[in-house]
Amino acid sequence: MAGHIDHGKTSLTKALTNVDTDRLKEEKERQISIELGFAPLYEDEEIQISVIDVPGHERFIRQMIAGVAGIDLVVLVVAADEGVMPQTREHLDILGFLGIKAGIIAITKIDRVEEEFIDLVKDDILSELKGTVFEDSPFMMVDSLSSKGIEELKNLIIEKLKQQEFRDSRGAFRLPVDQVFTVKGQGTVVRGTVYEGKVEEGQFLKVMPKGIEVRARQLQVHHQPSQAAFAGQRAAINLSGVSREDIERGDVLVSSEHFIVTRTIDVAIRVVEDLEHLVKQRTPIKCHIGTAEVMGRIVFFDRNDVKDDSDEILCQLRLDEEIVTKRGDRFIIRRPSPQETIGGGWVIDPRGNKYRFGEKTIAELEKKKVGTPSERVAAALYEAKSLTLAELIKRTALDEGTLISTLKSDEFLHFSGKEYTLKKLAEAIEDDITDRLEDYHRIHPLRQGLNKAELIQGLEKSFPRNLLDFVIENGIKNKIFSRKEQYVKAAGFTPHVPKNWEKRIENLIAELRKDGLKVRYLDDYIKSTGIPDNLSIELKRFLEEQGIIMPLDNQYYWHKVNFDDAVSKLKECTSAEFEVGDAKQAVDLSRKYMIPFLEKLDSLGLTKRVENKRIWRI
Repeated sequence: MAGHIDHGKTSLTKALTNVDTDRLKEEKERQISIELGFAPLYEDEEIQISVIDVPGHERFIRQMIAGVAGIDLVVLVVAADEGVMPQTREHLDILGFLGIKAGIIAITKIDRVEEEFIDLVKDDILSELKGTVFEDSPFMMVDSLSSKGIEELKNLIIEKLKQQEFRDSRGAFRLPVDQVFTVKGQGTVVRGTVYEGKVEEGQFLKVMPKGIEVRARQLQVHHQPSQAAFAGQRAAINLSGVSREDIERGDVLVSSEHFIVTRTIDVAIRVVEDLEHLVKQRTPIKCHIGTAEVMGRIVFFDRNDVKDDSDEILCQLRLDEEIVTKRGDRFIIRRPSPQETIGGGWVIDPRGNKYRFGEKTIAELEKKKVGTPSERVAAALYEAKSLTLAELIKRTALDEGTLISTLKSDEFLHFSGKEYTLKKLAEAIEDDITDRLEDYHRIHPLRQGLNKAELIQGLEKSFPRNLLDFVIENGIKNKIFSRKEQYVKAAGFTPHVPKNWEKRIENLIAELRKDGLKVRYLDDYIKSTGIPDNLSIELKRFLEEQGIIMPLDNQYYWHKVNFDDAVSKLKECTSAEFEVGDAKQAVDLSRKYMIPFLEKLDSLGLTKRVENKRIWRI
């Protein structure tokens, strides 16, 4: 929720979520938001949505920037009785610089004005949105007190977010911290939006740039305990190994050593249209990146100042403190005094060096911005997951010779004769499949494995089927996985009885062995040993696959040793051809067991029925 102070963001958040995000005493007294507010909006099997209510007052602009970093959709709030205000324009600039592309315009407090006035406000907003990423955003008329339009707005938010591509949970975990606090008896807790990757309960992490090692003792997502948190989710993490005083907003929790800690970043920026003051060479700036707020200076290589320039400017930020960032991260730069937003942009290279002033440096930065052939191919494959050579030529704008040469790198994989993918991506999919199989084996220890079609179906939303097929078959070839018929399992897994049922199942098998050929229904044995009904089908399949029992039909089962003994006795006491009467003389059985027994021999290919006779085939 973004917009000018007192335009109803917090009230709208409460109307949508039934959560009051103003927690502080000062917020209640002054009726303005000072800190970021968070509220869960919606959750189903596919998606979780949280609302971030950002402060609108100019003094709290840094909290607003920390709040919008990492979001997927903006609801721009404009009060019907006031219209577009200066703060609304600044918020629009910031959202544009941060690369937010999806938006909804909510005109609030509609019950306070005449309908004709709402049309004037709408026209005013449309003129302000012209040329911004929000110019085609839909309008919603709402009133938080009477609940007019609230349900429609909620449905539109859910619809627009479900249309978006979901965040990527593969790769290393990164969470810029925006809140730190202490819970009595629990210790230090941090909150933030998971930028990328995933974190699991018990995982060891690092607080960067300080380099403090911590462990994620407990996790919450949407205020509910969770075993893991994924890219795009709001998460609260209870950390062990760090005190409240050692961590602050702007620090970053990571799972990998590969994230870069830096003070000098090469960047591409744009400045706001109505910049009030000239920005000179080495002007002091305040950089807002992720949730960090760091002082520094801006360094130009092709000019000495800037005020009115709509083009992208390639330059450098030299910061007073270390930050954690990577190529592609978005940021905002503001003037500390007099306070104003200068502009924003994205990180070309987090490892900036000192360069000479002049066109040669600009040319080098331009090359970096566009990326090397390898970077361009990697970016295309990271987005599409797998591409043919022809598709790569279109996406990267590289000539065929350069592309073929680039694809020879160990970074890329050629599979199925015509497709390319990233080696790291294939490894990430393999790790994901391993995790899924291990989870499945833990939940279903009696089963042979997971049906391959079901395994692929669970991943098909994120990856092409042919890539998944390749990773599975390659994993089987390299003995990471194994397959029996249509079932795939982790290579080291063997179906087994859960420890808490071992004794009962041993008793069941012993009872079945003792009863010989005159058995009860197998379900009766299962019930008498106290094994839950929901394990019944899996247990039958397991005992059968392990060669412990033999089904005569879907009710009667013999212990496999007893079955084999019966076959041997029948073979010994009959000639090459025999009838049912001969069988009854050889093996003392009533018709209810004998007929299913003989039919089982037929189905196993041990005998062949010809009219009223059976012929041994062994």
